Amino acid sequence: MILRYSHLFVASHRRSVELIVNERPNSLQRINDDLWLVEDDRDNMKISYRIKEVIFAESSDFQHIMILDSYDFGRMLVLDGVVQITSVDGHIYSEMSAHVPLSIHPNPERILIVGGGDCGVAREMVKYDQVKAIDMVEIDEMVVKVCREHLPEVSGNLSDPRVEFVFADGVEFVKSKKNWYDVIVVDSSDPEGPSIRLFEYDFYRDVRDALRDDGLVVRHSLSPLFNRDVMCRTVRHFETLFPVTRLFGATIPTFPGGFWSFTLGSKKYRDPVREVDRSAKYVDAAMLRSCFDLPPFLRTSSDRGE
Repeated sequence: MILRYSHLFVASHRRSVELIVNERPNSLQRINDDLWLVEDDRDNMKISYRIKEVIFAESSDFQHIMILDSYDFGRMLVLDGVVQITSVDGHIYSEMSAHVPLSIHPNPERILIVGGGDCGVAREMVKYDQVKAIDMVEIDEMVVKVCREHLPEVSGNLSDPRVEFVFADGVEFVKSKKNWYDVIVVDSSDPEGPSIRLFEYDFYRDVRDALRDDGLVVRHSLSPLFNRDVMCRTVRHFETLFPVTRLFGATIPTFPGGFWSFTLGSKKYRDPVREVDRSAKYVDAAMLRSCFDLPPFLRTSSDRGE
């Protein structure tokens, strides 16, 4: 069953911070009387953020959701203890996910965003007059509601009529579409829990089939340093399915390692043909060129360790 978006409101959750800490002892901790979010990355590294305030904390049917106000990165969306996006550096991820594909496709009318519950990518895409319709398919309705209310720096309280919110399983939704979209952006969380299937070959094959004859897809492919296996597997899948596959990168401070990869799969187009919206804070014409200029260890399959 597909539930379509209506005007929704989420009341602020002002439960006791200590109660929330007790509920999430592995992620929210008291250290020297300060509240810290401690993110555990692959059981090999811990990343900590000092927190001013817990704005929202609640479990949905799919995951635990928090909006935290941090000292250095402002408000942040945290899913199952992992930072997804922040009000300070979130625009980098959103702009790279949106402006790169929209600068490459010459006529991006129909867009699909799989995931993207923080609404940051959709917010960037509606800046383009060429875009006529955006389907945003998010499995967790609560993420959208919470971000629209508590993280407007990222979501922009998105209300553009071209955006259709569909609360459903992105894997199943993509299967139902054939030769329909010009651009697809897979904006999922990391490959854990409900997002695992969004990193598999069968899903990418269905994405290809959902694209028009000249369509393209972009998805983030994690850290080239700490998630090389995921990145290389994504590139291999795309190279099997698309005539054009390109890897590009960006610096995103709150993502583990700070250096993040994105993978483009295209049926036809390869290079930017359009100016980026001038309101962008990170992506411009120079950045569009340079983001594909990868360091030597990422330029070829052998260099990537494939």
